[in-house]
Amino acid sequence: MEELLTLQGIIALLTLTTLEIALGIDNVIFVSIILGRMPEEKRLNARRIWMVGGIALRSALLLGLGWLVANGENELFHVASFSFNLRNTIMLAGGLFLLYKAVKEIHHKVEGGDGVRQGPAKAAGSFAALMGQILVIDAVFSFDSIVTAIGLAKHVEVMIAAVVIAMIVMFFFAQRISGFIEQ
Repeated sequence: MEELLTLQGIIALLTLTTLEIALGIDNVIFVSIILGRMPEEKRLNARRIWMVGGIALRSALLLGLGWLVANGENELFHVASFSFNLRNTIMLAGGLFLLYKAVKEIHHKVEGGDGVRQGPAKAAGSFAALMGQILVIDAVFSFDSIVTAIGLAKHVEVMIAAVVIAMIVMFFFAQRISGFIEQ
């Protein structure tokens, strides 16, 4: 914890927090789109779950990335002339997932729909599904900021503190961004 109180730690914390917020804008946009499909009365609770879940997921990614950085270059398999390792396989799967989600959400917006398509009985079941989507999207979109954090800071305490601060800032701006997207 002493690392946070040094000049280098404070500079790293401020830099990482700023980068986490900047790189987290895409998270907020996608989360806002999904939140727009929920009933209004469930959105605040969903944002809170996203914040706590996002902090837990990003912290786990930070802690687990050490292993990935150490072992991510080991070749897993070959397809034609391409060599796949753990790192690029995860990035490919994440990219395909994001492409699928983006096309699906754009299709939903273009084809219409009022955002909440089921009655109350279905909405409760879909809340868990939508929260799952939010947390998966958050984890995938967080990968770029996590890699940046690993590259910039030397101490995991600084990285996790930056993640927590950035998530709190994003939580407070998510409602404004949601309102803008819905217009």
